[in-house]
Amino acid sequence: MELKKILVISGKSDIYELVSQTKSGAVVESLVDHKRMPVFRTDRISTLSEISLFTTTGDIPLIDVLRGIWNAEEQKATPFDPRKAGKEELFAYFGKVLPDYDRERVHASDVKKVLLWYNQLLAAGKIDNEPSEEEKAAQERESKAE
Repeated sequence: MELKKILVISGKSDIYELVSQTKSGAVVESLVDHKRMPVFRTDRISTLSEISLFTTTGDIPLIDVLRGIWNAEEQKATPFDPRKAGKEELFAYFGKVLPDYDRERVHASDVKKVLLWYNQLLAAGKIDNEPSEEEKAAQERESKAE
C-alpha cells in the first residue's frame, strides 16, 4: 500500500491523490468523487504516510492501523458509518482493531477520520497488504545489516 501520494487537506473531509505538482502548489483528485482541484502552498496538506497514532508503547504509523482494520474486516468496509457513530461505538471498535491505542491522546474525531479514510481508500482500491516502496527499502536495509 502506497500512501505517499494520498493527501489530507485541512478543512476538507475527503482524501485526495496527488495528480501533479505545479509552481504554486499541486493538482489533486478526490478519491470519493474524482473531481480535480488545485491546492496551494498556503493550504495545510499532509500525506497519509506522515501520519501516526499514539499508543501506550509509542507511535504507530497509520499504514499499520489501516492494515489492521483491513485484516480485521476481511478486506471489507467498516460495519457502520463512522460519520453517524457515537463516541462509544467508535472507541469500542477501535479498541478491537488497535487495543493499545492511547485512550487519553486519541480522540473520537481521530478515530472517525481514520475509519473514514480507510473506507475511502478501500472504495478507491488503494488499500492492500503489499509493502510500500519505503517499507521494501527498509526491509532491504535490515537484511543487509544482518
